[in-house]
Amino acid sequence: MIRGLVGKKLGMTQIFDKEGNIIPVTVVEVGPCKILELKENPIKVKIGFGEVKDSKVSRPIAGYFKKLAMSPMKIVKEFKSTDNKDYKVGQELKADFFKPGDFVNLTATSIGKGFQGGMKRWNWSGGPAGHGSMHHRRIGSIGASSDPSRVLKGTNMPGHMGARTITTQGLRVIDVDTENNVVLVKGAIPGHRNAIVSIERSFKKAFRSLDEQKAIVKHKVNPMKQSKAKAKGKA
Repeated sequence: MIRGLVGKKLGMTQIFDKEGNIIPVTVVEVGPCKILELKENPIKVKIGFGEVKDSKVSRPIAGYFKKLAMSPMKIVKEFKSTDNKDYKVGQELKADFFKPGDFVNLTATSIGKGFQGGMKRWNWSGGPAGHGSMHHRRIGSIGASSDPSRVLKGTNMPGHMGARTITTQGLRVIDVDTENNVVLVKGAIPGHRNAIVSIERSFKKAFRSLDEQKAIVKHKVNPMKQSKAKAKGKA
């Protein structure tokens, strides 16, 4: 089975569970993704997402899709797979690929914030706020005296912030709307609205039903501590 699909972030909203608790969710439109190629060594599946006009792609890419007798796709991505026997070229994969209770990892490009100072970029506390300090939001010294007489690599400095590829791991699928082809994922994910999102099943967490209740753990009471509490009249 293929590990994941490509989708589009539509935004955030909130829903209520059976107990009436509010759950913040991100709405992700998953697919439809078309299978473009099946690879056996290693086992992978190449899929495409988002149809575009022929005029929007280069000639080599247009020729590639012409051989497949498909419309060109905006996004082409490969995913690992355990077995390709149930797939064929041209097959469509949609939101019903996931089910409520799945844990997924979502990868997208974070929102760009341009050039930012150190306080915003690295959460520096800043200098004294008094009028005479003259050092409110500045960098300060970055040297290392005569040894090693250079700025160390990786020093936190002002610079470009955001617009990075970020993966949020272990988010839970709360609901799947097959009619509108969307998946509701608990929590926030990187990217702006309409950002392209790669959604994969988690490697670290296995499926767990939403109806499953957490077992109540009863901690053993230390008889010595209990007797001391009774002796002091606290129990």
